[in-house]
Amino acid sequence: MDFMQYWQISDMVTKTLFFSLLALSILSWVTGIVRVLQSRKLATSVADDLSQQLKAKQADLVGSDAAARRLVTEQTLLKHIGRYRFASERGLPILGTTAAIAPFIGLFGTVWGIFHALHNIGMSGQAGLGQVAGPVGEALIMTGLGIAVAIPAVVFYNLAVRINRRVMYQANDRAHDLLSGSAEPVPSSTSPNAGATSVQAVKGNRSNTIDAAVDTQQARHYSSSVAE
Repeated sequence: MDFMQYWQISDMVTKTLFFSLLALSILSWVTGIVRVLQSRKLATSVADDLSQQLKAKQADLVGSDAAARRLVTEQTLLKHIGRYRFASERGLPILGTTAAIAPFIGLFGTVWGIFHALHNIGMSGQAGLGQVAGPVGEALIMTGLGIAVAIPAVVFYNLAVRINRRVMYQANDRAHDLLSGSAEPVPSSTSPNAGATSVQAVKGNRSNTIDAAVDTQQARHYSSSVAE
């Protein structure tokens, strides 16, 4: 018998299980491919993105002490690392659920096919090959479908988890570097007139020094003239 002959002798329960496995297979393939591609993309950009997110907070840390800078840095890093973890785990429950339940759906179809074989034997009173070949073949097909759906889901799940571990490693590694650098004071922004103001201050100090020297010389000259 070919597949079409098995399909014709199957009942609604078997057909429902078949379409369930087919839907799970399509969903797991699409989810697995998208999850792996997104995780690989996140692994290449997570460190630089974390640095940019912390750099955007530098304006709020101008003039803060070391404790405040460290606190703000820790909160910012923890918030974004949590977002990266959440983004990297999207779709994993679908893959895990498919890998877990697909073999049991196939096993249920196997049990249902064996039940049909025993029912045919009981109705006919004969245990010939013609009475059990169809239901047993139906049971074996459902078992194979369940395994065929579960294996790709397991592969995609393990591959995505492996890439996500690399994402978290790179994020935590860059976070430690940024946290260790948070103890350095944040330079304040300089205005365009800051240079001119400093030059004027230097000139003012020089003029005050010259005036003081002139006054000192005049006082000495007056003292010498009085003494004469």
